[in-house]
Amino acid sequence: MITREEIFNRTKQVIKDNVPDMFGDELTEDTVLNSKDGNVDSMGFILVITKLEGEFNAKVPDEEWDKITTLGELVDQIYKYAEK
Repeated sequence: MITREEIFNRTKQVIKDNVPDMFGDELTEDTVLNSKDGNVDSMGFILVITKLEGEFNAKVPDEEWDKITTLGELVDQIYKYAEK
């Protein structure tokens, strides 16, 4: 069974691997990802979320994507919809 902490750690790695120029070394639960003031552009955000959905066999409904603004919220959604 996958834990939220495992998803959090893997999410940080996926972000660092796929959008490394958009963040410093420290990613926290409160790191802003997807908003007008966020660090990830829309294409980068889509790339990250689709990689996580595939890895954790999760399908976050499209209408939930716009509600995700922080790293913690992204992890919560992946955890919620992941096959456990």
